[in-house]
Amino acid sequence: MSVAAATVPAMPDAEDVRRIALSLPDTTEKVAWSMPTFRVAGKMFVTLPEDETSIAVRCPKEERDELALAEPEKFWIAGHEAQFAWVRVRLAALEDEGELHDILADSWRQAAPPRLLEAYPRLGRPSGH
Repeated sequence: MSVAAATVPAMPDAEDVRRIALSLPDTTEKVAWSMPTFRVAGKMFVTLPEDETSIAVRCPKEERDELALAEPEKFWIAGHEAQFAWVRVRLAALEDEGELHDILADSWRQAAPPRLLEAYPRLGRPSGH
């Protein structure tokens, strides 16, 4: 491997998803539908489907539709999830682990109960807000 290649940050992968998701408060991992799912206080907020090259996260439908139109190489809507407020994210299209953390924390916030949102008011908010 060349020196230049060694300095390029590796794209986030399934292990990064697992590590970051489990670092969020009150998160557990549970296998469902033959794939890893991550839940906050029992409510699912991310799944790691199929070949683990993408994730599915909670996203309000209007935001989800805008994301899929604006960045189709990164976000898309799986047919069987179209009626739900979920979006798929291609891990290889993410800029870095920070972007992955923001996406996971945002999904966590949508699933977390009020007591956790109150206990961690800054969690998942993009820095500078």
